[in-house]
Amino acid sequence: MSGINGKVVAITGAGSGIGEASALLLASHGAKLVLGARRGDRLEALAARIEAEGGTAAWTTTDVRRRSDLADLVACARERYGALNVLVNNAGVGPISPFDELRVEDWDQMIDVNFRGVLYGIAAALPVFREQRKGQFVNVVSTAGLRIVPNQAVYAATKNAVRTLTEGLRQEAGPDLRVTMVSPGYVGTEFADSVTSPTVKSQTPTVDFSLAPDDIARAIAFAIEQPSNVDVGDIVVRPTAQG
Repeated sequence: MSGINGKVVAITGAGSGIGEASALLLASHGAKLVLGARRGDRLEALAARIEAEGGTAAWTTTDVRRRSDLADLVACARERYGALNVLVNNAGVGPISPFDELRVEDWDQMIDVNFRGVLYGIAAALPVFREQRKGQFVNVVSTAGLRIVPNQAVYAATKNAVRTLTEGLRQEAGPDLRVTMVSPGYVGTEFADSVTSPTVKSQTPTVDFSLAPDDIARAIAFAIEQPSNVDVGDIVVRPTAQG
């Protein structure tokens, strides 16, 4: 993965799951990481681990619901490393529930984190990429938007909104920028911990066939490592047992 070496990569939602796994994998191939998430203690520990293993990492507490936090994440990259090559918009929540439970606050949270947070990331990084005449967005979407099922409509809607804006951004990006979306299927992360609905919790499968976060990290790394004239637009990664 020589195409990763030396690149400055900022990741939201880096405190656990796909974000953490991606940071570790990219750092092992020479990327310079800028870690963003709400839990500063997790970021500090992850940065220390990366540096102990010979990598390079900076971090800043980042709540993607605040536009200023995304601006600070990008500023951290430029101040520490002088550039930003890749922004991985990974932060997401999934308090899924049936419509009849009317969990409107959960709906708002998914809109703010899953959709608005990606827009804030684009707003922070796009001017920098334009100035540099190079850069890449990697937006983590979901297979939930490809196959709509009960209880996941709002979550899927936020992910499909990101799918739409990602494709629109790709078309506007021009020859200097790259835009990728990665759609994971079932992944073993802390994502399920955000579910607040007793109905959904009671329907959780007892057999775990989920992918590991590392499986998605490899897909993200694949898109990043390509030559600058190669734009990997869309990657779907599912467990073989997922319907």
